Amino acid sequence: MDFYRSKTYIEDLIATSQDVTDIKSLRGSSILITGCTGTIGSWIADTLLLFNEINVADMKIILAGRRIDRMKAHFEKCPTASPVYAHFDLGKAPEWNFPIDYIIHTAGNAHPAAFNGDPCGTITGNIMGTWNLLKYGLDHGCKRFLYISTGEVYGQGDLSLESFEETYGGYVDPTSPRSSYPNSKRAAETLCASFTAQYGMETVIVRPSHTYGPCVTPTDSRANVQFLKNGFDGSDIVMKSAGTQERSYTYVADCASAALTVLLKGKKGSAYNSAVPEARATIAGFARAVAEVSGTKVVFADPTAADLANRTPIAKQVLSSVKTESLGWKGRYDVRTGVSHTLKIWRESVL
Repeated sequence: MDFYRSKTYIEDLIATSQDVTDIKSLRGSSILITGCTGTIGSWIADTLLLFNEINVADMKIILAGRRIDRMKAHFEKCPTASPVYAHFDLGKAPEWNFPIDYIIHTAGNAHPAAFNGDPCGTITGNIMGTWNLLKYGLDHGCKRFLYISTGEVYGQGDLSLESFEETYGGYVDPTSPRSSYPNSKRAAETLCASFTAQYGMETVIVRPSHTYGPCVTPTDSRANVQFLKNGFDGSDIVMKSAGTQERSYTYVADCASAALTVLLKGKKGSAYNSAVPEARATIAGFARAVAEVSGTKVVFADPTAADLANRTPIAKQVLSSVKTESLGWKGRYDVRTGVSHTLKIWRESVL
């Protein structure tokens, strides 16, 4: 798909930049972004590239990843973008040697099949990748480091709570291989805060809720992604459970604008949720929204062994947005609107 052919995609990128508090302060800055082929990283990168072009902001945007060919396959379709590409492996120290103002770290396994299939690699990638980038930033003049964590750090939270605030900590089973993801994200958050406390380097953390959008990877095994793919294909939305678990669902444009606002305005050493109060739903509710937008229907099927292995033990993951909104940020997409935009972008992007 060529997302740059989509009018909706470009409009949503512009809306993202408009929703970032004080984005103009990035003028003239150098910004390094990892995970640029992922759902969140690609949207942040495209938002900044487009803002840079439209506003002649003189920003140097460096896209870092293990597969430069995959990054080029996406970003070189944009006729106006001019990023710099840099090779980066989560398990190795960066081989570059240039100064940098901001680092936005979004890379890492982020869907169940990936971290269930390689729990050891998930742990080492999250911790060592973050360490390597923090150390590089410390040695090369980084003003601020943004770490994209996950709402899964709240674990199996108290169901009686309306939503989880940043000070809350739920239970995560340390002996479960599936905990490789939330526990290593927790450790990486502590590492960021420790760099701030010990070395004075400014770090901030964003905890995304269940984020979706057009640039999902082909291997993404999350249920909401499968629902969206079903809707796009015009096939039935297949549920493998009753889907009663509650979630905060965030269209990626809102997640990106929240993350960039936290980068610029967040208190150093602190974590902020990325969630929209109007975009709360059960898993079944999200499936119904996709079915309504795509003109299909929801059906139920027995789960496979792989489905059961990838199933989350988290019954509720509804995140509070109060702290992030205190920075002047406000989300704009409810579930139905975000689903509609995702499917519309895919339709407009088909070659």
